Amino acid sequence: MSHHWFFATNPVHYHWDTLFVKGKDLWDGVQSSTARRYLKQVRKGDKIVCYHGAPDKSVYAIAVAASDPYVGAPLPGRRAARQERRIIDLKAVHRFPRQVPLTELKTNRALRRMKFLGRTRLAVTPLSGAEYQEILRLAGLRMDLLP
Repeated sequence: MSHHWFFATNPVHYHWDTLFVKGKDLWDGVQSSTARRYLKQVRKGDKIVCYHGAPDKSVYAIAVAASDPYVGAPLPGRRAARQERRIIDLKAVHRFPRQVPLTELKTNRALRRMKFLGRTRLAVTPLSGAEYQEILRLAGLRMDLLP
């Protein structure tokens, strides 16, 4: 059974278009320990809602986990305790026909318990199946059209 996740990134540092140009790409946008804990739970085949943080602040696309998370090489200049870098391979699935702004997510009653809305700085948060479907609905995607 696949799970659903919400991945957030700063579009200045990593734009989701990069994933769609390449088709498949590694993603390592996780800094906080809470987001790293969530990332460790992602499994190959899980569905991912891709979100752009400031200045866009909107959901952008759907991707799928093409691998389980793995530990990447340490980045130069990082302290030993902070060197563990979690990476996951993502595969592009579909850009949203309509980007849904953060303000609309926040005012949607069906999304009121969405973890990301309580901690918008987290790069990875889980989504319930109902939250995932509601975001797709807001973005103008039909579930039956997705692979």
